[in-house]
Amino acid sequence: MRAWVVEQLNGIGGMRLADVPDAPAPGPGEATVAMTAVGLNYPDLLMLSGGYQFRPELPFTPGMEGVGRITAVGEGVVADLLGRRMLVGARTGLLAEAVTLPLINMRPVPDALGDAEAAAFTTGALTAWVSLMVRGRLKAGEHLMVLGAGGGMGLAAVALGAALGAEVTAVASTPQKRAAALAAGASCALDMDRSAPDLAALRNSVDVVFDPVGGPAVLPALQTLRWGGRYLVIGFVAGRPVAVPTNLALLRGVELIGVRAGETGRQDPAAGRAHIAAIDRLAGEGRLRPLIGLEVPFEEAPRAFHAMNGGSLVGKAVVGIGDG
Repeated sequence: MRAWVVEQLNGIGGMRLADVPDAPAPGPGEATVAMTAVGLNYPDLLMLSGGYQFRPELPFTPGMEGVGRITAVGEGVVADLLGRRMLVGARTGLLAEAVTLPLINMRPVPDALGDAEAAAFTTGALTAWVSLMVRGRLKAGEHLMVLGAGGGMGLAAVALGAALGAEVTAVASTPQKRAAALAAGASCALDMDRSAPDLAALRNSVDVVFDPVGGPAVLPALQTLRWGGRYLVIGFVAGRPVAVPTNLALLRGVELIGVRAGETGRQDPAAGRAHIAAIDRLAGEGRLRPLIGLEVPFEEAPRAFHAMNGGSLVGKAVVGIGDG
């Protein structure tokens, strides 16, 4: 079979499409899945250069989330699952024609999602849920500001915040991204100069900041929080983390909260399962679904990574692999 393989940590150029051994036969509690699509996430891009907190050993195959159909099952897995369309999650390894994983890494696809949407659903939706519902304690009627609101993660937060009854201000760098955020449910959308963000118009008006961007936006965004506000640190698309003067948290009475949705489930598996069930229920009701900004065939996976790296992509990039 074929898989994209990273042999050197030199970015997108370190990927190559290779013939690799077939996925192993499933053992007890495992299943083999023929992958149909993989959704790309920013950690996938960071891992290509060793810039993510999780650094897989070389060589490795990228890909954290995707969708496919079960083609073989191991001992203890019911044969009724053969042919079933499943969401698949892993820390790496999914950008391949087939994978064998524990059944616990899979779950049925909500019927409302097509293959591309399913492949791009879990990471963004789960991060938004854990951020807003669990860590940020967002309530109906509160004011949520989402930075990077035109990306896959930001759009998930916009949609979930709107579904929860919050007033959502989306902050994004292009008209196309702002339009997507408004379509996802934002109350308003603001332009942001990435190099010199100006959020003065929102000073002391925001209850929760959802920030997957970091960089120059951090201090201006902190100053938008009213007393008791919560600043959710999701990621650092803008580059290296910035130093935050902790006296701001003291003087403004705000909380600076780190969010790692995947690690939350690893630390508390029962809570992790409950969070997954919640986002799947919303997807099944048609209230939470990703926007696919780019879909490329398997052979062109690097093009999807380049689009994500370029900063102009609206929504998620998906790599198609096989027929659904």
